[in-house]
Amino acid sequence: MMNRQELSLRKLLEFRNAWVAWLVFAVAVAVTLLLWQVSIRLVEDRTEARFRTQSLQLKSAIEERLLNYEQVLAGSAGLFAVAGDVSRDQWREYVDKVDINRYYPGIQGIGYVRRIGVRQMADHIASVRAEGVHNYLVNPLGSGPYYYPMVYLEPGTERNRRALGYDAFSDPIHRQAMEQARDDAIPTVTAKVVLVQEELGEDQASFLMYYPVYQGGEVPEIRAERRMMLAGYVFSAFRMNNLIDGIVGLISPFLDVRIYDAGVVERENLMYGSNLGSLDNEFSFQMSQTISHGGRDWLLQTRSTPAFDFLASDPRPPIVLGSGLVISALLFLFVLALIRSRLMAQISAGRYRAITEGAANVTLVMDRAGQPLYASPSSLDILGFEPDQVQALNFEELVHGDDWPQLQRGFDDSVQSPGKQMPVIRVRIRDAKGQWRDMEGTFTAMLSVPGVNGVVLSLRDLTQLKAAQSELHRLAFYDPLTGLANRQLFRDRLNHVVSRSRRSGEPAALMFLDLDGFKRINDTLGHDSGDELLCQVAQWLVGCVREEDSVARLGGDEFVVLLSRISDSDAAGKVAETILRSLCQRIRLNDHEVGITVSIGITMIPHDSEDAGTLMKYADLAMYRAKELGRNTFQFFTPAMNIKAARRLLQQEELATALDGDRFVLHYQPKIDLASERVIGVEAFLRWHHPEKGLVSAQQFIGLAEETGLIVRLGEWALRQACIQVQALERAGFESLKMAVNLSVRQLTDSGFLDMIRQVITETGVSPERLELEMPAELLNEDPRMLRELLVSLHDLGVCLILDDFGTGSCSLVALQQLPLDVIKIDHRFIRDIPYNVSATDVASAVIALARKLHLTVVAEGVETPQQLSFLKTHGCAQCQGNLFSYPLDEDALIGFLIRQYERPLIS
Repeated sequence: MMNRQELSLRKLLEFRNAWVAWLVFAVAVAVTLLLWQVSIRLVEDRTEARFRTQSLQLKSAIEERLLNYEQVLAGSAGLFAVAGDVSRDQWREYVDKVDINRYYPGIQGIGYVRRIGVRQMADHIASVRAEGVHNYLVNPLGSGPYYYPMVYLEPGTERNRRALGYDAFSDPIHRQAMEQARDDAIPTVTAKVVLVQEELGEDQASFLMYYPVYQGGEVPEIRAERRMMLAGYVFSAFRMNNLIDGIVGLISPFLDVRIYDAGVVERENLMYGSNLGSLDNEFSFQMSQTISHGGRDWLLQTRSTPAFDFLASDPRPPIVLGSGLVISALLFLFVLALIRSRLMAQISAGRYRAITEGAANVTLVMDRAGQPLYASPSSLDILGFEPDQVQALNFEELVHGDDWPQLQRGFDDSVQSPGKQMPVIRVRIRDAKGQWRDMEGTFTAMLSVPGVNGVVLSLRDLTQLKAAQSELHRLAFYDPLTGLANRQLFRDRLNHVVSRSRRSGEPAALMFLDLDGFKRINDTLGHDSGDELLCQVAQWLVGCVREEDSVARLGGDEFVVLLSRISDSDAAGKVAETILRSLCQRIRLNDHEVGITVSIGITMIPHDSEDAGTLMKYADLAMYRAKELGRNTFQFFTPAMNIKAARRLLQQEELATALDGDRFVLHYQPKIDLASERVIGVEAFLRWHHPEKGLVSAQQFIGLAEETGLIVRLGEWALRQACIQVQALERAGFESLKMAVNLSVRQLTDSGFLDMIRQVITETGVSPERLELEMPAELLNEDPRMLRELLVSLHDLGVCLILDDFGTGSCSLVALQQLPLDVIKIDHRFIRDIPYNVSATDVASAVIALARKLHLTVVAEGVETPQQLSFLKTHGCAQCQGNLFSYPLDEDALIGFLIRQYERPLIS
């Protein structure tokens, strides 16, 4: 029996076993965190409420204090209304009774400002000095007509005596408050000021409150009368620190309090600051309130401080968090204990699963008589039988009759050898759908093992493995697109046929097929259409041969056909004709109807060779010969083809060596403007300095260069040399000459052509306007969209675009109209027969007329006689070149020719 140690703590804590405990723990922790946040929020709300209460109480206390001071001033003003005039002693007695030091902290003093006319000034000063103020003077003296000196200011300290005689009305801040108090008959507060009686270094913020006093004691109703009847002002001077410190210390001693004048938070407007805030200017709460009094608005700003936050802290949130985490852990342990008990019960009750679960195995437990007692759950996925119904099945009926005896022997052997695993047995078992499944299994007798008490049969399903092996075989030997044999399988079949033909002497034939124009179809209609065409061709080819023959796809549009037995070459030719007829038809691809033909090369086995590789090479050479003869035909291999192929290979090697050895040069043929009779440009012709043949013209090797792909490197070299020659001609004084360079279709359709053009222009420094690119007429057969994008890009560079060999092949007039061409060149074959061939003259004149209608310049090449020149001038041809003017010249000869043509015209 399994002991309790087998259920380790690590296994018990796995999520798949303890997910309920983890869920309970997660929920408990989440509730704990929620309650913790709620408790924090409650403490914060309570702290914020305390902060707001103190802030509101502070505002009320300040407003109440200002109102009390206003009442003091109102009483002082009433003294003038009752007595008419108040002497200095009466004023001192009144202020002493008020006892401002005890009841009104913050008041620097209570005084009286008297309005004095300029004519009364001398008498006024004399009377004040007579009262004992011996050094009394009014200052500063203005232009009048009235002055407002401070006459009384009590208590009469030395500091307050310095303010006597000060004309506060001369200060704009005081004047604004005094005028408002006079006109509105209300007490008015000044803006932030520094009292004149302040000592040096004690210039704390202060303000004054003015209360108007009118003659007669009554307040006039009209503003103009108020100005006329004004007798003076009673006022109080307040020092903000003395005024506010007591209130803040009593109501909010742990708040940072700041008061700003005019409601603007700026350092210049700071009236009061308790300076209790954090050094980092950090705070938990902030509140701004407006105090309006005496026609002035103050901004009261309160902030919490670290001391305030400390005093407001509450231990309950940490208690809630700690208690919640402890309870969560206890709940987790409790649920984990319940889960452990359940798992132990499952282990004890369901031991079969520990040995029978498997994604690809079916496990059966049978009694001593061979009757099934238990089937693993995988039996439903693999065989389609419910595990609970296995006991009702007849196991012998499910096993193939040929395999039952060995299965029975394996069962008996296992019973005789308890605990030993028996050798593997291959059997076929019928599934619930009635299909046979290949399986392999082993018996292990566990009749005396508690919890098993039976013979265990473990069956492994091999059906998917065999299917995978079949699929791997198909992928290894068959083309995934067409389903035909691939190169490897075909090579095996070819070797087999060659060996048999060698032994028996019975001939066979190998055909190499290549679709004509497949690249154009693939590029124009897309790869999906190309794949559809290849699949259709594969079906047609299979239908043209016998079952014992082989058809394979080597790759791309290349197919091979192996006729395993054939009477002679005539029979092979008839099969080739059948294939040509079958494939020479039109097919609809992507809403386009296209035609397809094929070129076939044939080699005979064993007549041509007994080597499979050589036969493939010969068939390939014959196929290329068929393409050279016009395509849509077949050709048998001949020894001459092999000689020709060897010769072309040698030429290809010589061409590559010449390119690496810099054995190419450019010659230049002048191009004449018929209107000015001057050379306007040259055309570059490529020449090969062959070590044996001498100077070889491009017509003899350019085709080979295109086939081998060397044309891309060769064309770049020619273009670069032509650009260098343009720069040399410019330095020699021929700045206006243009250079024409011939390009092939292979060059123009190369993916890196545009980048190469830009790089050459940049590196050589040639002006693009001096460069002319001559493109063959067959370029118009390429993809129209690709062609237009290419020519537009070249045109944007600034180069001149010339369509060469116009009149040959299929030249679309629509293309001439839509493409950004500058010049067309009449092919020399039309010029050659002028004026003796009427057809040639008609074509030449028609081309010239058409080009002029399309606003294209016409160039005639191959002009060799004066008659040809006269005809071209008569019909409006713009430019000519040919041997009549000059043969192609090397660099030195070209310079001499250009110098001579500037001395005399070329056309007489």
